Amino acid sequence: MTLLSHSLSIDIGGTFTDFTLHDSETGDLSVHKVLTDPDDPTSALIRGAREILTNAGTAPAALRLVVHSTTLATNAIIERSGAKAALLTTKGFRDVLEMGREQIYDMHDLHARFPEPLVPRHLRAEAPERTDRDGNVIERIDLSVCARVVDELVAQGVESVAVSLLHSYANPQNEIALKDHIESRHPDLPLSLSSEVAPVINEYERTSTVVADCFIKPSVSRYIRGVERELSEEGYSGRLLVMHSAGGVMDAAAARARPVRMLESGPAAGALAAGFYSELIGEPDLISLDMGGTTAKTCVIEGGRPSRANSIEVARVHRFKVGSGLPILMPVLDLIEIGSGGGSMAWLDSLGRLRVGPQSAGASPGPACYGLGGERPTVTDANLVLGYLSPDYFLGGRMSLDGEAAERALGALGAEMGMDAVDAAWGVYSVVTENMAAAARIHIIGRNKDPRSYAIVAFGGAGPAHACEVARILGASRVVVPLGAGVTSALGCLAAPLSFESVRSMPSLLDRTDWDSVESAFAEMEAWGRDMLASAGVPVYGIRVERSADMRLAGQIHEIDVPIPDGRLSQASASQIEADFHRIYQELYSRRNLSLPIETRSWRLLVSAPKPDLALRERESSSGADASLALKSSRRAYFPNAGGFVECPVYDRYQLAPGSEIRGPAIVEEEEATTVIRPGDGAKVDGWLNLVIALGHGG
Repeated sequence: MTLLSHSLSIDIGGTFTDFTLHDSETGDLSVHKVLTDPDDPTSALIRGAREILTNAGTAPAALRLVVHSTTLATNAIIERSGAKAALLTTKGFRDVLEMGREQIYDMHDLHARFPEPLVPRHLRAEAPERTDRDGNVIERIDLSVCARVVDELVAQGVESVAVSLLHSYANPQNEIALKDHIESRHPDLPLSLSSEVAPVINEYERTSTVVADCFIKPSVSRYIRGVERELSEEGYSGRLLVMHSAGGVMDAAAARARPVRMLESGPAAGALAAGFYSELIGEPDLISLDMGGTTAKTCVIEGGRPSRANSIEVARVHRFKVGSGLPILMPVLDLIEIGSGGGSMAWLDSLGRLRVGPQSAGASPGPACYGLGGERPTVTDANLVLGYLSPDYFLGGRMSLDGEAAERALGALGAEMGMDAVDAAWGVYSVVTENMAAAARIHIIGRNKDPRSYAIVAFGGAGPAHACEVARILGASRVVVPLGAGVTSALGCLAAPLSFESVRSMPSLLDRTDWDSVESAFAEMEAWGRDMLASAGVPVYGIRVERSADMRLAGQIHEIDVPIPDGRLSQASASQIEADFHRIYQELYSRRNLSLPIETRSWRLLVSAPKPDLALRERESSSGADASLALKSSRRAYFPNAGGFVECPVYDRYQLAPGSEIRGPAIVEEEEATTVIRPGDGAKVDGWLNLVIALGHGG
């Protein structure tokens, strides 16, 4: 084996921290999982890294790459645990964070609540300056006034400052002057400029984005530096790459500079892993179901690529109500996330209805069966009572589950509903499964797609235990469960290329576009992206450039993403761009409107390095493969369509050879996840050791 053939990926979730170790020479993949330490996530990261490297017989010094995804940035906003941040904005715009869009997101709710701004009003200050919408500086910024304001904010203990001046996306001159002046007086004060973080039209959304970046910058920067330091002390001398929300990776320096790009880091890794398996198995259209300990995520994979969006909302007051969260303008993989994980707690609402989540027991105290002090019933407790989980083989036997504690917790819940612990457990299982199916249906149908046309790829520690029922509700006929499903999100980190995306807002009707200005903007964005890749050590050959635009029909509110053709743009290009706009509009909304002019709002450019060389070893399938050789035991498991508890065979996932076939009911165990196959379903192992489950028949 040659030196530096291994790549390590690490995904920190709310309950578990997952690891994958890939050997580029052999294609072998090692996986590992440890409980997350919410008070010190770096400690679990280092402990788990030591264990997986030791098990594989390698050392940190032999690693060629470490890639990391984390929920730290998102949690800091949701939990309001970021920095004491301030905002400097144009005189007269101090209250833009409260004014927002001046729209009620639910017209039927007269008491609709909005999330509190990340920066309170007393820490928001005004700067005397003005730039018009065309980028003309009408009033130069008064730096002497701003200096006094910043000095006062620092004296109040402000840890970081966001700057969002009116129309800075068109001309950042005043923002840059203010930044230079602040840095000369307070060189260690973290700053976030809207013209650097989100140079995009829409005042409220742009300000919300730069404030979020500023709010999490100190804590995220400390965390990343801490991870780099700890890895270095372990003997690793290479670079740390961090997953960003658009499905690529960036170096640690870029992550520290723009931490807002990490908001969907962990979920993006899972969606990218689903895209990797889509290409691997030749299944271009998939629905990913990533169910971990705290949340469940769903993403549509088309043509082997996860769908994308140019904005997200975080910290929603109402999870399914668009407009009830903080808007963030940045490219992301388009997925939906709900509070349905293994640690999601079951409870009764004021009407006595059974609810599951979004509250989670997390890693501490965890579900009741963890024996760490938790008493509230969770999804994991329900799966244990139903016989789907083994109390002696959780995390491969490294952690024992307390079945009696799970029964007590669910028994108490059942008593409130007039039923026993088993019926309560099945109720919890059914509700959380319906929740995931409903979220997936909303997400898929909202994209004008039919879920019955897709297969489901299921992963996460809890995903394979619920995937077949979710698929049945959606009308899907097949489920694919990768080997190492419990840590598949971490694998997604290794499938991500280094990439940087930039954007310029230049609103104009398509037929009146100044194509010279667009070409100049694209040239600047490409030069910046190539410089960023070069600073990260990417050679010039193999760099891929993709161009797109945010476009809409004039008078509409929302934009759609339209690809821009290669080559020099001119008025002659408008016809192709217009045709692509109408084609995508038709796919999304099943209609087209040729009477209204098309408006372009922003131009985008993505610069990315070649895809990583991530290849898994394919094994030859055999028609004579015998699943009975992998049979390890049996236990009673609950299946309503079989009349209740039945004796169910339990298979060792690692002993199932390619070509092996299983008929339900069956349970397939691996260290990080358990797959449940109900009566009437059947599964077969393919050459990459994926478990391919066909619903509704035995073969």
